[in-house]
Amino acid sequence: MAGTEHLTVERRGATLVLTLNRPDAKNALSLSMLVGLYDGWLAADADDEVRSIVLTGAGGAFCAGMDLKALAGKGMEGEHHRDRLKADPDLHWKAMLRHHRPRKPVIAAVEGYCVAGGTEILQGTDIRVAGESATFGLFEVRRGLFPIGGSTVRLQRQIPRTHALEMLLTGRPYSAHEAAGIGLIGHVVPDGTALAKALEIAEQINACGPLAVEAVKASVYETAEMTEADGLASELKRGWPVFDTADAKEGARAFAEKRPPDYKRA
Repeated sequence: MAGTEHLTVERRGATLVLTLNRPDAKNALSLSMLVGLYDGWLAADADDEVRSIVLTGAGGAFCAGMDLKALAGKGMEGEHHRDRLKADPDLHWKAMLRHHRPRKPVIAAVEGYCVAGGTEILQGTDIRVAGESATFGLFEVRRGLFPIGGSTVRLQRQIPRTHALEMLLTGRPYSAHEAAGIGLIGHVVPDGTALAKALEIAEQINACGPLAVEAVKASVYETAEMTEADGLASELKRGWPVFDTADAKEGARAFAEKRPPDYKRA
């Protein structure tokens, strides 16, 4: 996969690294970026050799959200991708993880600004790492806008409602440490090391049975809104078949032989 002018793609072992690459605009969303993101999610899931995805930003920023200049009628960069949006009017929501969830774990590596649409994309990721100077927030209400990327639904399910409402209704910025304190992100690391930490976590995931990893992720999301009884029934249905896979047999052999497992996704 080649990416686009605003989205670069790199393989690092079993991890696919997607980099928002529009640093002159703090990686504000463009059509080229959205097309590249969606193609990246699909490419990762289609390749059995890819076991995890890291999403990051170039130039010391993650994503500053929507391109407000484009919203004001000055045109969005990447108009040559307009045919993709016409063919799939839902593409931008899929790219932003509002209407699409990759099978593989997605780890966000955040430096600098991760605000508005950036914080909305963040809510679609599974594990989140940030440099200590990173800034988060949903600024839409300050601009007279609505955070329509899913935040009024997702945020209250990911952090306590009082914090979700404060973030949504004040539109104020949050530091990395404050974001970690309310549970929006999981790790705060020295500036410039978020990607390294995300790749470290990805390697830990990559060493696990890929079928088990995908089944566990699917079960967590599938059961999130179920009753406990329904969730436990769903967990059995999703998890029990994993025990009959070659991955499970290899994991048991490797444990008995005291060696690293060699998973083949069979």
